[in-house]
Amino acid sequence: MTTSSANPSPAEDSCPAGPDGDRVHEWAVDHLPALNFDPLLHRLLREEPVARIRLRYGEGEAWLVTRYEDVKTVASEPSLSRALTVDRPVTSMTPHVVAPAGGIGRTDPPDHTRLRRLVAQTFGRKRVAALRARAQELAEEMTERMARQGPPADLTECLTSPLPAQLIGDLLGVPADDVGVLQGWRGVILSSNHSQEESDAVKREIAGYFRELARHRADHPGDDLFSALVAAHGEGELSLPELISLAVMLVLNGMDAVRNQVSNMVYALLTHPDQLARLRAEPALLPQAVEELLRYIPHRNGVGLPRVATQDLDIAGKTIRSGEVVYVSYLAANRDSSVFKDPDRLDLGRDEAPNLSFGHGAHYCVGALLTRMEAEVMLSTLLERFPGLRLAVGEEEMRWRRGSINRGPESLPVAW
Repeated sequence: MTTSSANPSPAEDSCPAGPDGDRVHEWAVDHLPALNFDPLLHRLLREEPVARIRLRYGEGEAWLVTRYEDVKTVASEPSLSRALTVDRPVTSMTPHVVAPAGGIGRTDPPDHTRLRRLVAQTFGRKRVAALRARAQELAEEMTERMARQGPPADLTECLTSPLPAQLIGDLLGVPADDVGVLQGWRGVILSSNHSQEESDAVKREIAGYFRELARHRADHPGDDLFSALVAAHGEGELSLPELISLAVMLVLNGMDAVRNQVSNMVYALLTHPDQLARLRAEPALLPQAVEELLRYIPHRNGVGLPRVATQDLDIAGKTIRSGEVVYVSYLAANRDSSVFKDPDRLDLGRDEAPNLSFGHGAHYCVGALLTRMEAEVMLSTLLERFPGLRLAVGEEEMRWRRGSINRGPESLPVAW
């Protein structure tokens, strides 16, 4: 059985002190196999919950906050700005900035509030409930095709990649023939290995694509989110760059994040047979199981988007000064032993604090409900259709994505 590593790396990072005498940890964010937890995050959570770090790219240093309550405090603190990171070479794990300037991820209120309002209704409970039937239809079609082809099958090709891609394509009104092109762009933008020039070239291509689609939708609107955003642009509610950045954000998260999350969930279940058996015996446990899988699985490498302090702020006895950069780790917060009992163990019956996998505060992921629904649909369909579902290769033979922001298997060979 594969479990996430809970032991710090034996090699200590020898780093100089920061301006206030705090040790600065050089964090390379190395490739981690399977669902192993980052040893530096694990150690800082327990020994130095507000620490200074330096990542591979960018300039300077940043604070990293890891404990559950401290992470919530930072994520909801209005004096910490996302917008101030624009055009600032913040220390970063990628050579290029993934989130576009002016996009929903790098704005502050009131601009952030305005942009979020334009998409929030689409991802609300009523719309997600209505989308469940379409997701279920796609899941049944795709698993039926799997069954006809016979084992072994690559689950990422058969289900966990095409279903969310098709669903977000339907939601945005992207022609089915174009979904594959968007998938190719996704691979470059969410990579930590591609250069700034390569990323910029792809960003220009995807911006051009949505600019042309916007022109078409202005004359031929459909019953989709992108048409609604184009109409809002026509009424002056958002600029063209904001419209494009929203579309790019929705495509990237809808395609890549869900693909990896659900693939990781299946792998975790197949390598924890006691938990899989419990879920098969108690199918009503599925929503709770999805929450525990979200908490347990380290779904990304490194950290997300930074913030910049606009005034001095005290966090857990450390003073973050105005102008300094702050990161939070939702992954580490989900393993905080003061909140979760035996946090490095997968327990589908766990009923403690809410996980922070979708963030917290104003920048809480707008697609959280959609992701949960897709996970529930895919997992329930797999468990019902394939009672004997298992890995088709040994755990040591699995190949995991490298040089990518989101963690997940390159392929997930299964048999039944």
